[in-house]
Amino acid sequence: MNNNQMNNNHDAAEFDYVIVGAGSAGCVLANRLSADGKHSVLLLEAGPRDTNIWIHVPLGYGKLFKEKTVNWMYQTEPEPGLDGRQVFQPRGKVLGGSSSINGLLYVRGQHEDYDRWRQRGNIGWGFDDVLPYFKKAENQTRGADDYHGIGGPLSVSDWRHADPLSEAFVKAAVEAGIPFNPDFNGATQEGAGFFQTTTRRGRRASSAFSYLRPAKGRGNLHIETSALAQRLVFEGRRARAVEYRQNGALRTARARKEILVSSGAYNSPQLLQLSGVGPGDVLQRVGVPVHHESPAVGRYMQDHVCYDYIFKASQPSLNEDLYPWWGKLRVGLQYILTRKGPLSLSVNQGGGYFRSRPDLPRPNIQLYFSPLTYEKTPPGTKKLMRPDPYPGFITSVSPCRPTSRGHLQIVSPDPRAAPAIHPNYLSTDHDVAELLAGARFLCRLAAAPSLAGIIAEELKPGSAVRSDAERIADIRARAYSVFHPVGTCRMGQDNAQAVVDHRLRLHGLANRRCIDASIFPKVTSGNTNAPAMLVGEKGADLVLADAG
Repeated sequence: MNNNQMNNNHDAAEFDYVIVGAGSAGCVLANRLSADGKHSVLLLEAGPRDTNIWIHVPLGYGKLFKEKTVNWMYQTEPEPGLDGRQVFQPRGKVLGGSSSINGLLYVRGQHEDYDRWRQRGNIGWGFDDVLPYFKKAENQTRGADDYHGIGGPLSVSDWRHADPLSEAFVKAAVEAGIPFNPDFNGATQEGAGFFQTTTRRGRRASSAFSYLRPAKGRGNLHIETSALAQRLVFEGRRARAVEYRQNGALRTARARKEILVSSGAYNSPQLLQLSGVGPGDVLQRVGVPVHHESPAVGRYMQDHVCYDYIFKASQPSLNEDLYPWWGKLRVGLQYILTRKGPLSLSVNQGGGYFRSRPDLPRPNIQLYFSPLTYEKTPPGTKKLMRPDPYPGFITSVSPCRPTSRGHLQIVSPDPRAAPAIHPNYLSTDHDVAELLAGARFLCRLAAAPSLAGIIAEELKPGSAVRSDAERIADIRARAYSVFHPVGTCRMGQDNAQAVVDHRLRLHGLANRRCIDASIFPKVTSGNTNAPAMLVGEKGADLVLADAG
């Protein structure tokens, strides 16, 4: 692996580009910036290499959900809108970042999401602008068309296991009035169907697998793991170096051209604040000298919140495959021999997008379907997600564009201290009304013939919850994050309300960009991994264009 051995031996401590974070966007940057051989690139990752076997098994997601060796395992502060509960926030701490531990769904969002970004003054970020980057990244197993590409690094695949319950869900959604949609990433997102996943021949296609692995042999790319960034070092207004700690030693990497912070929606604003860039009152409170007042760092956080109906089924589900030891043995052998079967799946196969009111111009709620049920463990425990010993399935709703806004801030100058995360879930009447409308639809969905015939019992919320007031109370008691935090270093035109400009350069500072999901001006309508990789693709082009 020559100079990519991920050890401490550098030919030099200076590089053209230093990338902080080897996640969904960071691995894309490392590949694209090193591709022509003209630039030396250092990629720093706080976590280890992606050698954990469960990273590469799609349904291994459940094994990694609370695996601290590859997961930051953050918790929110007590959330007033969720009955004061703390909400678990898994984030990838490994090569590939959250793309190595997520649910694998490939969802770009709605065309209008990006057009709204452009309308807010972010030139070059409309859907017509970003579609070529989605296509460039993609190796679509269905082939190329107006919306999809082939030959890119990222494999996008259909599910590889016939699941009767997921098929019944899609039929029920059509019966409930949602049209069938064979492609959520095509002309429209609206409809019900089956999600595509970032998998390749039954294996997870993380950003590390898709982008970093093909680039590791390049002599101009240096990769350092277990390298926790401490702070950025500035000379005046120019970012010149990154201090990081590795194997107990404090090291410095200088950037001749630019430092690219790509540590995600939590760790990117954390690093900026540790470096003295952020809201001055927050920094002064914890004893960090203010280098550059940037009020929006860590602010305007958005996330998707989700609510479930859980059913016991009258016909087999994946629980029977994954709960007993003999079922685990059988599906394990099936996967090893064929790369097929339940282990080749995401936790969600069926899904969709619908309008909760006919007067809405576009879908406002996302549907999920899981052909298994499992015990949800309390915050702070290390217990794994464990399937139930009876057949069951879950239907879920998640409003696409929440209006609640949260924030994140450091609580200590110590980079090892987790930031305080305040998502502020369900803090607006709009968000409560949207989730309530989604809950009502789940009742309608359960009554559709294709699902009603296979429901043995409604486990949660149960027959005691039927009025709107009871539903809202249950929503506050059980709703949870689907782990799509964005916006904490958002893109916009001015320093007061945004952190970076439309070229992802930090307002008021030179030689530094933020390139990851933290820059989203507003959350996209659905899962955020594909849009995060888009930011990496477009961000790399912006960096190279400015380099001349």
